[in-house]
Amino acid sequence: PTRRSSDLMSLLAAKGEAAYRDLTENTPGFLDYFYEATPVSEIAQMNIGSRPSHRKKGDRSKSSVRAIGWVFGWAQARHTLPAWYGIGSALRNYIDGDDSRMAKLQELHREWPYFRALLSNTQMALFKAEIDTAREYAALCRDQTRAEEIYTRIRAEFLRTRDQVLAIAGVQSLLEENPLLQRSLGRRDPYLDPLNHIQLALLQRYRSPELEEQAKQGHLRPLLRSINAIAA
Repeated sequence: PTRRSSDLMSLLAAKGEAAYRDLTENTPGFLDYFYEATPVSEIAQMNIGSRPSHRKKGDRSKSSVRAIGWVFGWAQARHTLPAWYGIGSALRNYIDGDDSRMAKLQELHREWPYFRALLSNTQMALFKAEIDTAREYAALCRDQTRAEEIYTRIRAEFLRTRDQVLAIAGVQSLLEENPLLQRSLGRRDPYLDPLNHIQLALLQRYRSPELEEQAKQGHLRPLLRSINAIAA
């Protein structure tokens, strides 16, 4: 890449990181949203991975949850947020309605394999998300007013990222340039969608404060199986 291209990537990275940190570190209630709108706490009860999902049990902080649990939890709840959040804001902030800047990004997409791979991976992560299903996971949160505010921000950035990436790549739909992967991932949805809804029902039952412990434990095994099924 040219020095100018590298400088542009540094600018985009800084803008994207700022947007990501603003959501994950500066938004009141965001960590509660993560723990309540994803099955990350239940994932901790599974015998998978070489380390526990948290560094400190019961510590609801970003520094406590391990990277694998962070990504795994968002994926289960169909957000896939760590893979794309902030990219749309960075791209739109740079373009800022300037057609010449859009043309510059489109040129980078054509000429620079790194940038093309970055946007391709972003498309894949967006394709794996299901933002309407994500809203149903948000409904698991105790503070629904705050959860709706956070979900609305996530959804807006999802749509922003999708629109900016599609415009730069010059395509109409996600993964249009990779029809084999598009078809392969599309075939998962008829299986994933009902699994997500089964998991949602099980999470509601398992977390119900009205259930006695024995009844609660009766829902745990199928809940853990739903996590395994979605992961597979």
